[in-house]
Amino acid sequence: PVSLQLADSEFSPVFRLLTIFAYGTYADYLAEAANLPPLTEAQKNKLRHLSVVTLAAKIKCIPYSVLLEQLQLKNVRQLEDLVIEAVYADVLRGSLDQRNQRLEVDYSIGRDIRREELSTITRTLQEWCQGCEVVLSGIEEQVSRANQHKEQQLALKQQIESEVANLKKTIKVTTAAAAAATSQDPEQHLTELREPAPGTNQRQTSKKTSKAKGLRGSAKIWSKSN
Repeated sequence: PVSLQLADSEFSPVFRLLTIFAYGTYADYLAEAANLPPLTEAQKNKLRHLSVVTLAAKIKCIPYSVLLEQLQLKNVRQLEDLVIEAVYADVLRGSLDQRNQRLEVDYSIGRDIRREELSTITRTLQEWCQGCEVVLSGIEEQVSRANQHKEQQLALKQQIESEVANLKKTIKVTTAAAAAATSQDPEQHLTELREPAPGTNQRQTSKKTSKAKGLRGSAKIWSKSN
């Protein structure tokens, strides 16, 4: 591979510096600075920005003391200026907590990946996929239970509606039968009131007629005698 050829060539210091910018930190550069090409101030700040990104991947609230040590800065003012530059360059997003002396990171860019890290990343992704499958299985089970409960509630609702409909029909039929048994035709009822009932009512009527005739006869006799 070209990388191995560069690592064993006369350009190996430059290649090593390139790998530090790809994967390493400013502290890595300082540890090998005697065997590496010198950096300009812009290059140093760039490597410091990448070093903050590396720290942010491990911890989201980075103390000022850790940043000052890793970035080899003299004071907090230089540190805050460096972080502000990184934010404007969209290297990271966060806030400076001056009271608690720490950097709170909300977002940071990703860095290059070493080949030896691929197995760890693959294992992590497999574990994540397994976790997703477990969650998906749980969701499917919950959906199945919800559908069963819905079907049971629907069947119960239909049963109740059927029973209510049957009860309404029964009440309607019973009410109609009771009304037919107790009600009479109004004209027939008036006729019964007008016509005397057989038996006692006819005798009373005949008695009233006889009394009326007797009164008339007596009146005639009384007038003759006078």
